[in-house]
Amino acid sequence: MNAVQCRMARAALQVGIRDIAKMAKVAPGTVSQLEAGEELKARTTEAIQLAFEKAGIVFTNGDEPGVKLRRKKR
Repeated sequence: MNAVQCRMARAALQVGIRDIAKMAKVAPGTVSQLEAGEELKARTTEAIQLAFEKAGIVFTNGDEPGVKLRRKKR
């Protein structure tokens, strides 16, 4: 997950920095650092990514990294 994907995932979920920080159990400033492109410890980035994934985000990679929102089960 990179800075752009983090911002895109928050937009898809319509959550703020404080919301995802709480979900990932990190400080809001940590999410801000990630979104600013700063290097974080791998386990911190993984915690944020896992919080997004639990909320329904799927991260895409390859030539065009991005995110998508998983469909809700009917």
